[in-house]
Amino acid sequence: MSRLTTAARLLGRALPPALIGGIAVFGFAPFSFWPLLPLSLALLFGLIDVAPTPRRAAYIGWAWGLGYFTGTIHWIFISLHTYGGMPAPLAALAVLLLAAFLALYPALTAWAGKRLAGQSRAALLLCLLPALWLLAEWLRGWVFTGFPWAAVGYSQIPDGPLAGYAPLIGIYGVSGLIALVGGIAAWLMGRRFDRVDGLALAGVLLLGGLGYGLKQVAWTEPSGKPLKVALLQGAIPQNRKWGAEDLAYNLDTYYQLVGKAKADLIVMPETAFPIFLHDMDGYFPEVLDGMLAHVAAQQAALIGGVPRLDVRSQRYYNGAVLLSDPERPANYKAHLVPFGEYVPMRPLLAWVYDNLLNMPLADFSSGGPQQAPLKVRDQRIAAHICYEDVFGEELLPNARQATILLNLSNLAWFDGSVALAQHGQISQARALETGRPMLRATNSGTTAAITPDGHYQARLPERIEGTLYAMVQGMQGNTPYLLWGNTAALLLAALGLGMGWWWRRREAQRP
Repeated sequence: MSRLTTAARLLGRALPPALIGGIAVFGFAPFSFWPLLPLSLALLFGLIDVAPTPRRAAYIGWAWGLGYFTGTIHWIFISLHTYGGMPAPLAALAVLLLAAFLALYPALTAWAGKRLAGQSRAALLLCLLPALWLLAEWLRGWVFTGFPWAAVGYSQIPDGPLAGYAPLIGIYGVSGLIALVGGIAAWLMGRRFDRVDGLALAGVLLLGGLGYGLKQVAWTEPSGKPLKVALLQGAIPQNRKWGAEDLAYNLDTYYQLVGKAKADLIVMPETAFPIFLHDMDGYFPEVLDGMLAHVAAQQAALIGGVPRLDVRSQRYYNGAVLLSDPERPANYKAHLVPFGEYVPMRPLLAWVYDNLLNMPLADFSSGGPQQAPLKVRDQRIAAHICYEDVFGEELLPNARQATILLNLSNLAWFDGSVALAQHGQISQARALETGRPMLRATNSGTTAAITPDGHYQARLPERIEGTLYAMVQGMQGNTPYLLWGNTAALLLAALGLGMGWWWRRREAQRP
């Protein structure tokens, strides 16, 4: 009976923070109710503040994280079960285990904040928790190759008042500012309003006002002549993507779309050709030759997503290839998805693929961190593939050389879910951070042209076959984030930790 009582007590303590974390999914696209994230963190920090011990605070942070990550990345279930063939109970368990692991980051934030703050509420809420939150999200972006999806800063993109800070301190810096607003709100809870509280509230208003002012700054300037771009969306269901019997359907879909497109640059999405490029040349020359004849007739360029095999090394790459150039220059995917594009710890985990999953082309090689941009007329295009644009700092070396960013994706693995809109919001953040236009050519959504200030210039509805046209102006010059990367955000975190230590000592020395 005592065990049941203990379990019920633990569940009762976990439920409120888990619900507070779970509703935060509505702060991201496609819902985009950005005030939810500061509110959710304010409630979380308030619970951490009244927790009696660091251990209890860690449990509260973990429960919040479990609700938060289950809500924001539940769509992984679709890829594992519907298309990957994993039994539904195992797929659900895998998603829950991933959410439970990611929840360790807010748990460690809560534990460390409570431990370091001692009895000082000011140090905890105004300094330590915001700084530690920023650091935790940064760590989540690279530990075990990283999984920075759903950083709270994305909720501000593009219309939140703190979005203007992204070109200076990046998405992690924006996350830290959201945590600061949440900390100030938690600080004000349950207090009599006095002059100090007035100053804190004025600080929030100043932060938002300055962010709005920064959104008016043009960090970069036009470069070259605009391109008329045609972004193709085939809307091929994932269950018709890789079957040998569906190959003709795949190739004909994009053959027809390319043949109707009229633009300076025509772009097909990731793995538009679901076979190796040399197989296209060898077995389907009429398809590729027909496409190239069409683009040559209008002096256009054609970029397509296609797997490419290096015959000498027998390695293959997920690439964005400039097919209209006889040299076939390409940008290859550098940051691969573990368990989706390569098998980590293969001797131990190969059995997962042999027995539980059906994932085609699960042994890609990385194309390397720095690659030359693709040249189209007087524009330089830095292409990246699908999930890797969630790693903002990793894109900077290529973005500095480019005037336009391009993302090729196939999110049919998650069709019908919020993953498509969330990924579009991530691309909006990359455009805003770098001051470059971002083009998205996807199989099923979100196919879009994004302006350098992070707004959609044009986009196609999800899951329909079509072509999106846009006039895109390349940009040159550097935003502060393009120069500094995450350095400025980490310095702010270090400043917050230092101020928290000072504030705790100052309060401890009072009579």
